[in-house]
Amino acid sequence: MSVTRREATARKVIGKKVVKGKVYTYEYYTLPLNLYLPKNMVEKWGTEFIVERREQEGVIIIKAKKAMESSEGK
Repeated sequence: MSVTRREATARKVIGKKVVKGKVYTYEYYTLPLNLYLPKNMVEKWGTEFIVERREQEGVIIIKAKKAMESSEGK
């Protein structure tokens, strides 16, 4: 089974959209490969993540680095 694991840092993106003359701004977080993260996940675990790609299964798993460290410490 081919598993590729790497560390990645979430990047904050601020977008703007104009609707009927009014400008709305929004923010979201993304990882490489354009993987979007929920804002509450970044607020809870920080911006450091581990991205696992399982080629044969066609699965990508995102794990918070802090969560991995805390589970190893138990």
